[in-house]
Amino acid sequence: MKIFTSTQIKELDKYTIENEPIKSIDLMERAAKALTQAITEECNTSQPIVVFAGHGNNGGDALAVSRLLAERGYNVSVYLFNINNKLSNDCAENKLRALECKHIKNFTEVTREFDPPLLTAQTVVIDGLFGTGLTKPLEGGFPSLVKYINQAPCKVISIDMPSGLMAECNTYNIHGNIVKADVTLTLQTKKLAFLFSDIQQYIGKLRVLDIRLSRDYMSSTHSSYTMLEADDLRQMLIPRSDFAHKGSMGHSLLIAGSYGMAGAAVLSARACLRSGTGKLTILTPKKNSDILQIAVPEAILKLDYEDAYFSDAIDTTEYDALGIGPGIGQVEGTAIALIAQLRRNQIPMVVDADALNILGSHKAWMQQLPKGLILTPHPKEFDRISGSRSSDDYERLMKAVDMAVRLQLFIILKGHYSALCLPDGKVVFNSTGNSGMATAGTGDVLTGIITGLLARGYHQREACQLGMYLHGLAGDLAMREKGKESLVASDVIEKIPAAFRYLEEEA
Repeated sequence: MKIFTSTQIKELDKYTIENEPIKSIDLMERAAKALTQAITEECNTSQPIVVFAGHGNNGGDALAVSRLLAERGYNVSVYLFNINNKLSNDCAENKLRALECKHIKNFTEVTREFDPPLLTAQTVVIDGLFGTGLTKPLEGGFPSLVKYINQAPCKVISIDMPSGLMAECNTYNIHGNIVKADVTLTLQTKKLAFLFSDIQQYIGKLRVLDIRLSRDYMSSTHSSYTMLEADDLRQMLIPRSDFAHKGSMGHSLLIAGSYGMAGAAVLSARACLRSGTGKLTILTPKKNSDILQIAVPEAILKLDYEDAYFSDAIDTTEYDALGIGPGIGQVEGTAIALIAQLRRNQIPMVVDADALNILGSHKAWMQQLPKGLILTPHPKEFDRISGSRSSDDYERLMKAVDMAVRLQLFIILKGHYSALCLPDGKVVFNSTGNSGMATAGTGDVLTGIITGLLARGYHQREACQLGMYLHGLAGDLAMREKGKESLVASDVIEKIPAAFRYLEEEA
């Protein structure tokens, strides 16, 4: 699924109007009907409705909704903010239709002074002030109105976007001037801003309403941002030959674990084996030997000559993929071994956890990374390797995109919507996963999955996408049985086979 910018969304509307063809006012009516149906599922006729409409097409949507709700028996009060005495054409038409609607009991057009209505716990506010066209923070009297709405005990339903929120970048926005919606009813597609954790406080429950905008435009128009869907991944799956043997299914190498952190090696190793690799070798310190022999009997052990930490890079010519970082620690001997391993490596590699923290402490080494490397940082790890703290998720994503292009890396920014930043500048968001996975060890599981997929023969791009999706899907399947509060990383590993089966059976 493509994520379009606000400019592209405007073009999508225009293309639909010209090529369906359909009048813009009729397209607005179609959107209003979808919005009205969704609103009736959120509240009942006993709750008073207060509609705040702006002067643009978002306001036109709100006015059309107010009329349709009133016709369904809802008690609707409308406030149209026409401060500059300039309404969009479709907003002006819907103003006339609303005034002609006998079922609307109260219609107020605000041109100067505004006496706000009482918003009680029973009130439902329909926020139609500003939509995706907003390009700067709210000004004039609108910040005061937003604060009034946010301080009231009412339920707030925003049309397309919470007013004051911009569709992409909110780095320089005034966050106190953004409506905090309980429900956001967005039209046709998710907006980029909706995918950031620091924006969730404004969105509430998100619903995407299909208003039948042009499929031709959406399929043919380039987008730098996409959301993974199961059908995308089913086309990537490499079938396993009936004549396959362990030698033809790839040999994975994991450099993981230090003394006291053998668990990270166990988790990444088990996940790697569940991802289809034919063989797995684990390079780990001597003191982890007994634990790993017992916990992962399917794996081959290669022991570092040091008892407690990874200390020496090894030749990787006999392996097909390498995962490095889970639990290796950050002692100086390990740091030196890490950069040596990175410099001499000739196979696809995943870098995670302590390996990322070492790079964050030795930033000059970032310029020495081989092309095609896969980095899987969480936000704080990325801030360390980028050299500066990001003010918000959008800024962090832009830094990751720049780094991926500049150093020709694959960077997975982990989060609820993990973002894969590709060397060509595109971004792929994952659609699976849940907050129960916010627990120690799940990152090690992702490293193991991707390493196994690389050894199995997937290109870095496909291994990252499939790995993210399977990891999140396994977490979702585990959550159904265990719940979010009790989920642990081992539960995710147990559901990797079911996640694979889901994709394979549907394919």
